[in-house]
Amino acid sequence: MRYSLLLLILVCFSCQPKHDVPVTIELNTNWQFKKVNDTLWQSATVPGNVHSDLLDHSLIEDPFIGGNEKDVQWVSETDWEYKITFSVDEKILQKKNIELNFEGLDTYASVYLNDILILKSDNAFNSYLIDVKQFVKSENNLRIVFEHTLKHEEAEKTKLSYQLPEGNRIFTRKAQFQYGWDWGPKLNTSGIWRPITLEAWNDVRIQDFQIIQKKLNDSIAVLEADLSFKGFWQDDIYIDYYVNDNFIGTHDIEMSKNFGMFFNFEIKMPKLWWPHNLGEPYLYDLKAVVKKDDKILDSISIKKGLRTIEHIAEKDDNGESFYFKINDLPVYAKGANYIPQNSLQNKVTDAHYESLLNDVVNANMNMLRVWGGGIYENDIFYDLCDEKGILIWQDFMFACAMYPGDKGFLNIVEHEVYDNVKRLRNHASIALWCGNNENSEGWHRWGWQADRSEEEKEEIWNNYLKVFDSILPKTVASLTDVDYWESSPKYGRGNLKYKTEGDAHDWWIWHDGYPFEHLEENVPRFMSEFGFQSFSSYETIRYINQNDSIEISSEGFKNHQKHSRGFQIIEDYMKRDFPVPTESEDYVYMSQLLQAYGITKGIEAQRRAKPYNMGTLYWQLNDCWPAVSWSSIDYFGNWKALHYKAKRSFEDVLISSKVENNILKTWIVNDSLQSKKGQLSMRLLDFDGKVIWKNSKSIEVDANSSTMQFEVDLNTIQFNKDDVVLVSKFNNEISYFYFVKPKDLKLKSKVIQKKITKINDGFNIELSSRTLQKDVFLFTKNKGHFSDNFFDMLPNDRLIIHFKTEHKTLDDLQLKSFNNFIR
Repeated sequence: MRYSLLLLILVCFSCQPKHDVPVTIELNTNWQFKKVNDTLWQSATVPGNVHSDLLDHSLIEDPFIGGNEKDVQWVSETDWEYKITFSVDEKILQKKNIELNFEGLDTYASVYLNDILILKSDNAFNSYLIDVKQFVKSENNLRIVFEHTLKHEEAEKTKLSYQLPEGNRIFTRKAQFQYGWDWGPKLNTSGIWRPITLEAWNDVRIQDFQIIQKKLNDSIAVLEADLSFKGFWQDDIYIDYYVNDNFIGTHDIEMSKNFGMFFNFEIKMPKLWWPHNLGEPYLYDLKAVVKKDDKILDSISIKKGLRTIEHIAEKDDNGESFYFKINDLPVYAKGANYIPQNSLQNKVTDAHYESLLNDVVNANMNMLRVWGGGIYENDIFYDLCDEKGILIWQDFMFACAMYPGDKGFLNIVEHEVYDNVKRLRNHASIALWCGNNENSEGWHRWGWQADRSEEEKEEIWNNYLKVFDSILPKTVASLTDVDYWESSPKYGRGNLKYKTEGDAHDWWIWHDGYPFEHLEENVPRFMSEFGFQSFSSYETIRYINQNDSIEISSEGFKNHQKHSRGFQIIEDYMKRDFPVPTESEDYVYMSQLLQAYGITKGIEAQRRAKPYNMGTLYWQLNDCWPAVSWSSIDYFGNWKALHYKAKRSFEDVLISSKVENNILKTWIVNDSLQSKKGQLSMRLLDFDGKVIWKNSKSIEVDANSSTMQFEVDLNTIQFNKDDVVLVSKFNNEISYFYFVKPKDLKLKSKVIQKKITKINDGFNIELSSRTLQKDVFLFTKNKGHFSDNFFDMLPNDRLIIHFKTEHKTLDDLQLKSFNNFIR
């Protein structure tokens, strides 16, 4: 939550006088760094990390290019030191309380202020607030020594009589993906990854502000404001509180040292917060102002969405449900899994967050799962999700491993969990706290129990329960009203219950090679992971190779495929359903069509099964570096075919067809909260536009439903399945359905006419063709965004695509059509 504290420059609420307000100084400039055993200091960026600082000074090659990653591994095996000198004026020195706030140190750090050890940190996810009143002077030296993680991890390993899966990373509380994953590099960073501030104050300051909903309905919201304070004030002080800058009331404060207080207030006819596809994600601005004789002592504000949210897991005739109720209504979750946007977190700007989350909304997604091998994201991420109406499934940062259970480790975890739940608990967007990613499945299904004694297995599992069945759920329950889920998935895919209970990760496709049709026949209650890889954009490939050609066989490029069988799996699946091009540029295009074909097949099957299935989150939304991966948006923010096609498959009103036993069945899925009336029209066209068959009828589709609205026996219609398309329309929605695999379509190769018109924010591109054109792909070296891409064009239709760009010309616009690959 971006708290609006009164800092160095204060803006009053109606120009009231200030009195002795807290002061915050950001220590983010003039830092230097070096190897511990070196003497030469270099300038450093804070917040940041040692890899970024080395890169800024050209002391390492860019690890995101070619095979450079392997040449920077020494950085993670080295101890590093950072320092800063800073001044504190006499007015601040006279403050009764002076503290240093370390929001994130990665990871094993010894902190010295004026050569006095004030902190030893051991968790990158924790913040540390240190009283330094007795140590701070007018001129100060702050020095931080970072020891490499291996030193500590090897020491922890010796305490165990057995080996835990998966390697050294389990002993260190930091971003687990930095140790390498099957979509990301091994870049185990260290450094000051979040801000450091000096905070000075006299008698009282607000430490925390939580809003608890006591009652919420259409007519009234009864809210409890819980405030905690630090300090002591003997005179009478009071709190004024505001809603949307409107004064609501005043409460007197009876002070004691480090105390808390609460009070209730009401909002009549409250506006509710909704996921963006169902309503307005309305946020109230709530402020509390501490005063003495009309003089402001401190202030805090939060933006709060008022909503109820429940995670429903109830036994039923099919097994056990899994869905979310928002404001007492079941909501179908549509979205993807989110990973950190960069292996070097300091490279992620506010603009990156804004852009990526706009892409989420624009693709009709209403939920992201923050995956458990990354980070508890920066405040701005959750602020924007609140503002944009994106629900967040928040994993705790444990993934694909079994973790220690000794007292020291558990204490570290308790601090981490408390810190982060407390930091994030006011966010309306957070829908679920989940204990871990695949730890339980790994223990029960991945062979981790092999060759272990019963005593050893019992100890490892009991240590699991200490964290995920005790510390985490108890902390969540004590700090927030958001529900907790122990592990994702509930059952691994080797257990048949994965389809009937809880959430599912279906990796029968990809890892086990099952055909995409498997997704249509095996629909779980909530799909929280499934995915398929594709190559990235041409821009990203050029960056990896530092070459203007599209080269996908170089050794440097191969280093950016982190799955050991990745290239072969893509090839095997492509042979099943698509032609296999020989040219690299065409192969990249085809890989993206392949990924989109499989994942949207799963999305639509899951949506058709509503309300049995109530959510689909594919793996994965984004990349942390330039890569061949499961993402739908690549490292440079380019939409792959999957993101464009998922946008269509995630429309609130979806037309989706399927053939079963030669019976064509068509569903209308309506996620909106209003029923829909209209004409459902069905036309079977050949690829020249000739109508072979048509039908239409008036229908009404219930709100929040999925119903089969049409079926016909295809034996009653004379046509060839390989040269027709079913065009279905309902109101403004349209869908195209093909009866054979893409490689078996008898498409025609004809020219696509194009006309380019310059407009204020880019270009309009008008396209037409005399035959059906499938999966038309527009591309250019100019940076920008196409309003649609990888789309189908009906014969003789005119289609206008908008290309938003700052470039003044579009001379290099090119296009590909799937038609050109059918022989």
